[in-house]
Amino acid sequence: MSQTEFRAALLNPERPAPAGLADPQGRPAGRRFDVYRNNVTVSLTEALRQAFPVIRKLVGEEFFTAMAREHLRAHPPTSPLMMHYGRDMPEFLENFPPVQHLGYLPDIARLELALRESYHAADATSVSAEALQALSPDTLMASRPTLAPSLRLIRSRWPIHAIWSANMRGTEAPKSAVAEDVLIARPDYDPEPHRLPDGAAPFIAALMQGAAVAEALEAGPEFDLTATLGLLLATRAITAVNPGDQT
Repeated sequence: MSQTEFRAALLNPERPAPAGLADPQGRPAGRRFDVYRNNVTVSLTEALRQAFPVIRKLVGEEFFTAMAREHLRAHPPTSPLMMHYGRDMPEFLENFPPVQHLGYLPDIARLELALRESYHAADATSVSAEALQALSPDTLMASRPTLAPSLRLIRSRWPIHAIWSANMRGTEAPKSAVAEDVLIARPDYDPEPHRLPDGAAPFIAALMQGAAVAEALEAGPEFDLTATLGLLLATRAITAVNPGDQT
């Protein structure tokens, strides 16, 4: 019996127990294997339930449980750390025929994964608003802000923030399929998603790649710079302001 055969049987309840599997007394271990297989399936399904509460609400508990088992077969765990399990969910949803009519689901999964990644990211000390306000306009434009390791940016053609908020906060559900960009920040212990002002996402994406403020301003359309910097400061997302070349 190979590890591949064992894993295939473990993740698929329709397969028989692997040949040659025996208990400590040398008897066939089919029943013990079935119990073990069921425990693994239940544990991994529960891990997905905890990781994707909005997806679960959108499709319903019964459907989600069945879908989680299909996901398990298509994307078995590759790490012993459960915090990493489910990172293939967006790809799985994009190719899972029963949910093809729900085009927003993969981006909702990306949002929920980003929230989990943000939660487990390293801590960092933020700069104060006063420190940023003390910079001259030229110095600010030339500077290269360092952003917190917990910061995540999700861009979508769907109203993912409104969908998330309706399911997690009880706010009004979106009435139209408008695109939304979401910034995930973790000012304290728990990450929070924030809908970005229109046009701000390319600016923040450029900063996350190490661009100077002036360079980042050229990355996309016009937007409300004051509101965007205010959001980054309010969420403690700027951890350093590195001086740049002002020549």
